[in-house]
Amino acid sequence: MSWRQRQRSGAADEDDLPDDKRSVLKRAQRLEAWALAYLVSAIAVIYLTLGASQAMKAAWLEDLLSLIPPISFLVGSRVAHRKPSREYPYGYHRAVTVAYLVGSVALLFMGLWLLVESVLKLVRAEYPSIGTTQLFGHTVWMGWLMLAALAWSAIPSVLLGRAKLPLAEALHDKVLHADALMNKADWLTAVAAMLGVVGIGMGWWWADAVAAGVIALDISWDGQRHLRTSLGDLMDRTPRTLDSKHAEPLPRRIHEALSGLEWVEAVHVRVREDGHVFCADVRVVPRDRGPELVTRLGNAAEALKRLDWRLRDVMLVPVERLG
Repeated sequence: MSWRQRQRSGAADEDDLPDDKRSVLKRAQRLEAWALAYLVSAIAVIYLTLGASQAMKAAWLEDLLSLIPPISFLVGSRVAHRKPSREYPYGYHRAVTVAYLVGSVALLFMGLWLLVESVLKLVRAEYPSIGTTQLFGHTVWMGWLMLAALAWSAIPSVLLGRAKLPLAEALHDKVLHADALMNKADWLTAVAAMLGVVGIGMGWWWADAVAAGVIALDISWDGQRHLRTSLGDLMDRTPRTLDSKHAEPLPRRIHEALSGLEWVEAVHVRVREDGHVFCADVRVVPRDRGPELVTRLGNAAEALKRLDWRLRDVMLVPVERLG
Protein backbone atom coordinates (compact mmCIF):
# COMPACT_ATOMS: atom_id res chain seq x y z
CA MET A 1 0.00 0.00 0.00
CA SER A 2 1.43 3.38 -1.01
CA TRP A 3 1.74 6.37 1.28
CA ARG A 4 -1.13 8.16 -0.49
CA GLN A 5 -3.33 5.07 -0.20
CA ARG A 6 -2.60 4.88 3.53
CA GLN A 7 -3.54 8.53 3.84
CA ARG A 8 -6.90 7.94 2.15
CA SER A 9 -7.70 4.69 3.92
CA GLY A 10 -6.51 5.66 7.39
CA ALA A 11 -4.75 2.30 7.69
CA ALA A 12 -2.61 1.67 10.73
CA ASP A 13 0.98 2.75 10.28
CA GLU A 14 3.82 2.53 12.77
CA ASP A 15 6.11 5.04 11.08
CA ASP A 16 5.72 7.32 14.11
CA LEU A 17 7.66 4.75 16.15
CA PRO A 18 11.42 4.22 16.00
CA ASP A 19 12.52 0.85 14.64
CA ASP A 20 13.40 -0.51 18.07
CA LYS A 21 10.02 0.55 19.47
CA ARG A 22 8.19 -1.08 16.57
CA SER A 23 9.77 -4.41 17.46
CA VAL A 24 8.80 -3.88 21.12
CA LEU A 25 5.22 -3.16 20.06
CA LYS A 26 5.11 -6.39 18.06
CA ARG A 27 6.38 -8.34 21.08
CA ALA A 28 3.81 -6.68 23.33
CA GLN A 29 0.99 -7.50 20.93
CA ARG A 30 2.06 -11.14 20.76
CA LEU A 31 2.33 -11.34 24.54
CA GLU A 32 -1.13 -9.83 25.02
CA ALA A 33 -2.59 -12.30 22.50
CA TRP A 34 -1.10 -15.18 24.50
CA ALA A 35 -2.34 -13.54 27.71
CA LEU A 36 -5.87 -13.42 26.32
CA ALA A 37 -5.78 -17.13 25.50
CA TYR A 38 -4.53 -17.92 29.01
CA LEU A 39 -7.16 -15.70 30.67
CA VAL A 40 -9.94 -17.44 28.77
CA SER A 41 -8.67 -20.79 30.09
CA ALA A 42 -8.45 -19.44 33.67
CA ILE A 43 -11.97 -18.01 33.45
CA ALA A 44 -13.30 -21.35 32.20
CA VAL A 45 -11.54 -23.35 34.93
CA ILE A 46 -12.79 -21.08 37.73
CA TYR A 47 -16.32 -21.09 36.30
CA LEU A 48 -16.39 -24.89 36.34
CA THR A 49 -15.44 -24.90 40.04
CA LEU A 50 -17.42 -21.79 41.07
CA GLY A 51 -19.85 -23.39 43.51
CA ALA A 52 -21.60 -21.16 46.05
CA SER A 53 -18.48 -19.29 47.14
CA GLN A 54 -18.73 -15.49 46.95
CA ALA A 55 -14.93 -15.27 46.98
CA MET A 56 -14.72 -17.58 43.97
CA LYS A 57 -17.33 -15.47 42.22
CA ALA A 58 -15.30 -12.32 42.93
CA ALA A 59 -12.11 -13.96 41.63
CA TRP A 60 -13.97 -15.13 38.52
CA LEU A 61 -15.36 -11.65 37.85
CA GLU A 62 -11.92 -10.12 38.34
CA ASP A 63 -10.54 -12.51 35.74
CA LEU A 64 -13.38 -11.48 33.41
CA LEU A 65 -12.43 -7.82 33.97
CA SER A 66 -8.81 -8.73 33.29
CA LEU A 67 -9.83 -9.31 29.68
CA ILE A 68 -10.48 -5.58 29.21
CA PRO A 69 -6.88 -4.25 29.38
CA PRO A 70 -5.34 -6.68 26.85
CA ILE A 71 -8.28 -6.22 24.46
CA SER A 72 -8.04 -2.44 24.92
CA PHE A 73 -4.30 -2.53 24.27
CA LEU A 74 -4.60 -4.68 21.14
CA VAL A 75 -7.38 -2.49 19.71
CA GLY A 76 -5.86 0.79 20.89
CA SER A 77 -2.38 -0.01 19.55
CA ARG A 78 -3.91 -0.63 16.12
CA VAL A 79 -6.04 2.51 16.08
CA ALA A 80 -3.49 4.86 17.67
CA HIS A 81 -1.04 4.56 14.76
CA ARG A 82 -3.51 5.46 12.04
CA LYS A 83 -2.64 8.44 9.88
CA PRO A 84 -4.43 11.72 10.71
CA SER A 85 -7.60 12.23 8.71
CA ARG A 86 -9.76 15.21 7.80
CA GLU A 87 -12.09 14.36 10.66
CA TYR A 88 -9.24 13.70 13.13
CA PRO A 89 -6.44 16.06 12.03
CA TYR A 90 -4.41 15.44 15.21
CA GLY A 91 -4.39 11.68 14.68
CA TYR A 92 -5.74 8.86 16.82
CA HIS A 93 -3.16 8.66 19.59
CA ARG A 94 -5.71 9.33 22.32
CA ALA A 95 -7.41 6.05 21.46
CA VAL A 96 -4.98 4.58 24.00
CA THR A 97 -6.27 6.97 26.70
CA VAL A 98 -9.90 6.27 25.79
CA ALA A 99 -9.26 2.54 26.11
CA TYR A 100 -7.58 3.21 29.47
CA LEU A 101 -10.65 5.18 30.62
CA VAL A 102 -13.12 2.47 29.57
CA GLY A 103 -11.21 -0.21 31.45
CA SER A 104 -10.92 1.98 34.55
CA VAL A 105 -14.66 2.68 34.69
CA ALA A 106 -15.44 -1.03 34.31
CA LEU A 107 -13.04 -1.90 37.14
CA LEU A 108 -14.46 0.72 39.50
CA PHE A 109 -18.13 -0.11 39.02
CA MET A 110 -17.62 -3.88 39.17
CA GLY A 111 -15.53 -3.52 42.31
CA LEU A 112 -18.18 -1.39 44.03
CA TRP A 113 -20.93 -3.82 43.03
CA LEU A 114 -18.97 -6.77 44.42
CA LEU A 115 -18.28 -4.86 47.63
CA VAL A 116 -21.97 -4.10 48.20
CA GLU A 117 -22.90 -7.73 47.48
CA SER A 118 -20.27 -9.00 49.93
CA VAL A 119 -21.44 -6.66 52.70
CA LEU A 120 -25.04 -7.77 52.17
CA LYS A 121 -24.01 -11.41 52.53
CA LEU A 122 -22.30 -10.57 55.83
CA VAL A 123 -25.35 -8.69 57.08
CA ARG A 124 -27.64 -11.57 56.12
CA ALA A 125 -25.20 -14.10 57.63
CA GLU A 126 -25.48 -16.30 54.55
CA TYR A 127 -23.67 -19.61 54.99
CA PRO A 128 -22.14 -20.89 51.74
CA SER A 129 -21.49 -24.59 51.33
CA ILE A 130 -19.01 -26.53 49.22
CA GLY A 131 -20.07 -29.99 48.14
CA THR A 132 -18.27 -32.97 46.67
CA THR A 133 -17.91 -34.37 43.18
CA GLN A 134 -16.90 -37.62 41.54
CA LEU A 135 -13.47 -37.49 39.92
CA PHE A 136 -11.92 -40.61 38.33
CA GLY A 137 -14.13 -42.79 40.48
CA HIS A 138 -13.25 -40.99 43.72
CA THR A 139 -15.30 -38.60 45.85
CA VAL A 140 -13.42 -35.30 46.00
CA TRP A 141 -14.22 -32.17 48.03
CA MET A 142 -14.88 -29.35 45.54
CA GLY A 143 -12.71 -27.05 47.65
CA TRP A 144 -9.57 -28.82 46.42
CA LEU A 145 -10.59 -28.19 42.82
CA MET A 146 -11.32 -24.55 43.66
CA LEU A 147 -7.86 -24.11 45.15
CA ALA A 148 -6.24 -25.69 42.08
CA ALA A 149 -8.26 -23.41 39.77
CA LEU A 150 -7.22 -20.33 41.77
CA ALA A 151 -3.57 -21.37 41.56
CA TRP A 152 -3.91 -21.66 37.76
CA SER A 153 -5.47 -18.19 37.60
CA ALA A 154 -2.67 -16.61 39.66
CA ILE A 155 0.77 -18.09 39.02
CA PRO A 156 0.98 -17.70 35.19
CA SER A 157 -0.68 -14.29 35.50
CA VAL A 158 2.07 -13.01 37.80
CA LEU A 159 4.72 -14.20 35.33
CA LEU A 160 2.89 -12.47 32.47
CA GLY A 161 2.74 -9.26 34.48
CA ARG A 162 6.48 -9.31 35.04
CA ALA A 163 7.04 -9.84 31.31
CA LYS A 164 4.72 -6.97 30.34
CA LEU A 165 6.20 -4.31 32.64
CA PRO A 166 9.45 -3.61 30.71
CA LEU A 167 7.49 -3.55 27.43
CA ALA A 168 5.02 -1.02 28.87
CA GLU A 169 7.87 1.19 30.04
CA ALA A 170 9.61 0.99 26.66
CA LEU A 171 6.41 1.97 24.82
CA HIS A 172 5.17 4.45 27.45
CA ASP A 173 1.79 2.70 27.27
CA LYS A 174 -0.41 3.18 30.33
CA VAL A 175 -2.94 0.52 29.31
CA LEU A 176 -0.20 -2.09 29.08
CA HIS A 177 1.35 -0.81 32.31
CA ALA A 178 -1.97 -1.03 34.19
CA ASP A 179 -2.52 -4.52 32.79
CA ALA A 180 0.94 -5.61 33.95
CA LEU A 181 0.36 -4.29 37.47
CA MET A 182 -3.03 -6.02 37.66
CA ASN A 183 -1.44 -9.29 36.57
CA LYS A 184 1.35 -8.95 39.12
CA ALA A 185 -1.18 -8.36 41.90
CA ASP A 186 -3.41 -11.30 40.91
CA TRP A 187 -1.75 -13.50 43.51
CA LEU A 188 -3.38 -11.32 46.20
CA THR A 189 -6.81 -12.03 44.74
CA ALA A 190 -6.04 -15.75 44.54
CA VAL A 191 -4.78 -15.88 48.14
CA ALA A 192 -7.86 -14.01 49.39
CA ALA A 193 -10.17 -16.39 47.52
CA MET A 194 -8.21 -19.41 48.78
CA LEU A 195 -8.61 -18.20 52.37
CA GLY A 196 -12.34 -17.84 51.74
CA VAL A 197 -12.57 -21.42 50.44
CA VAL A 198 -10.52 -22.78 53.35
CA GLY A 199 -12.68 -20.76 55.75
CA ILE A 200 -15.83 -22.41 54.40
CA GLY A 201 -14.22 -25.81 54.86
CA MET A 202 -13.43 -24.97 58.49
CA GLY A 203 -16.97 -23.79 59.17
CA TRP A 204 -16.26 -20.05 59.29
CA TRP A 205 -19.33 -18.77 57.43
CA TRP A 206 -18.07 -15.18 57.38
CA ALA A 207 -14.66 -15.95 55.81
CA ASP A 208 -16.03 -16.28 52.28
CA ALA A 209 -17.81 -12.91 52.29
CA VAL A 210 -14.83 -11.18 53.92
CA ALA A 211 -12.46 -12.60 51.28
CA ALA A 212 -14.84 -11.43 48.53
CA GLY A 213 -14.94 -7.99 50.13
CA VAL A 214 -11.13 -7.80 50.15
CA ILE A 215 -11.06 -8.70 46.45
CA ALA A 216 -13.77 -6.11 45.73
CA LEU A 217 -11.78 -3.43 47.57
CA ASP A 218 -8.69 -4.29 45.52
CA ILE A 219 -10.67 -4.05 42.26
CA SER A 220 -12.27 -0.74 43.32
CA TRP A 221 -8.93 0.74 44.36
CA ASP A 222 -7.37 -0.14 41.01
CA GLY A 223 -10.39 1.26 39.20
CA GLN A 224 -10.43 4.64 40.93
CA ARG A 225 -6.65 5.02 40.62
CA HIS A 226 -6.63 4.33 36.90
CA LEU A 227 -9.77 6.43 36.38
CA ARG A 228 -8.13 9.50 37.97
CA THR A 229 -5.06 9.03 35.79
CA SER A 230 -7.03 8.61 32.55
CA LEU A 231 -9.25 11.62 33.26
CA GLY A 232 -6.18 13.72 34.04
CA ASP A 233 -4.64 12.73 30.71
CA LEU A 234 -7.83 13.58 28.81
CA MET A 235 -7.97 16.99 30.55
CA ASP A 236 -4.37 17.76 29.51
CA ARG A 237 -2.94 17.65 32.99
CA THR A 238 0.78 18.23 33.28
CA PRO A 239 2.26 14.92 32.08
CA ARG A 240 3.21 12.37 34.70
CA THR A 241 5.52 9.38 34.58
CA LEU A 242 4.07 5.99 33.69
CA ASP A 243 3.35 5.15 37.35
CA SER A 244 1.79 8.65 37.87
CA LYS A 245 3.99 9.21 40.93
CA HIS A 246 6.22 11.93 39.52
CA ALA A 247 6.16 14.77 37.01
CA GLU A 248 7.36 13.80 33.54
CA PRO A 249 10.87 15.33 33.06
CA LEU A 250 10.38 16.03 29.34
CA PRO A 251 9.00 19.62 29.75
CA ARG A 252 12.04 20.54 31.85
CA ARG A 253 14.38 19.04 29.26
CA ILE A 254 12.70 21.05 26.49
CA HIS A 255 13.03 24.24 28.53
CA GLU A 256 16.71 23.59 29.24
CA ALA A 257 17.47 22.77 25.60
CA LEU A 258 15.89 26.00 24.30
CA SER A 259 17.25 28.20 27.08
CA GLY A 260 20.74 27.08 26.08
CA LEU A 261 20.40 28.59 22.58
CA GLU A 262 22.16 31.94 22.21
CA TRP A 263 19.34 33.51 20.17
CA VAL A 264 16.68 32.67 22.78
CA GLU A 265 15.97 35.18 25.56
CA ALA A 266 13.06 33.46 27.38
CA VAL A 267 10.93 30.34 27.00
CA HIS A 268 7.55 29.08 28.22
CA VAL A 269 6.84 25.39 27.66
CA ARG A 270 3.53 23.52 27.75
CA VAL A 271 3.40 19.78 27.07
CA ARG A 272 0.31 17.61 26.78
CA GLU A 273 0.04 13.84 26.63
CA ASP A 274 -1.72 12.19 23.69
CA GLY A 275 -1.81 8.51 24.49
CA HIS A 276 1.76 7.27 24.34
CA VAL A 277 3.18 10.43 22.70
CA PHE A 278 3.62 14.08 23.72
CA CYS A 279 2.88 17.38 21.99
CA ALA A 280 4.66 20.58 23.00
CA ASP A 281 3.51 24.19 22.59
CA VAL A 282 6.42 26.54 23.21
CA ARG A 283 6.45 30.35 23.32
CA VAL A 284 9.88 31.77 22.59
CA VAL A 285 11.14 35.34 23.10
CA PRO A 286 13.96 35.74 20.51
CA ARG A 287 16.80 38.18 21.05
CA ASP A 288 16.30 39.51 17.53
CA ARG A 289 13.76 39.03 14.73
CA GLY A 290 16.13 38.90 11.80
CA PRO A 291 15.52 37.01 8.55
CA GLU A 292 17.04 33.84 10.05
CA LEU A 293 14.38 33.52 12.76
CA VAL A 294 12.13 31.16 10.78
CA THR A 295 15.07 28.88 10.00
CA ARG A 296 16.18 28.92 13.63
CA LEU A 297 12.70 28.01 14.84
CA GLY A 298 12.47 25.13 12.36
CA ASN A 299 15.90 23.77 13.32
CA ALA A 300 15.08 24.06 17.01
CA ALA A 301 11.80 22.15 16.56
CA GLU A 302 13.56 19.31 14.75
CA ALA A 303 16.29 19.20 17.39
CA LEU A 304 13.68 18.98 20.15
CA LYS A 305 12.01 16.00 18.47
CA ARG A 306 15.33 14.18 18.69
CA LEU A 307 15.33 14.65 22.48
CA ASP A 308 12.75 11.90 22.97
CA TRP A 309 10.98 9.56 20.53
CA ARG A 310 7.70 10.28 22.34
CA LEU A 311 7.79 13.98 21.38
CA ARG A 312 5.70 13.84 18.23
CA ASP A 313 4.63 17.47 17.60
CA VAL A 314 6.46 20.67 18.54
CA MET A 315 5.03 24.13 17.92
CA LEU A 316 7.42 27.05 18.46
CA VAL A 317 5.76 30.47 18.52
CA PRO A 318 7.88 33.67 18.66
CA VAL A 319 6.42 36.34 20.97
CA GLU A 320 7.47 39.79 22.15
CA ARG A 321 7.34 38.82 25.82
CA LEU A 322 5.96 36.13 28.10
CA GLY A 323 2.66 37.14 29.70
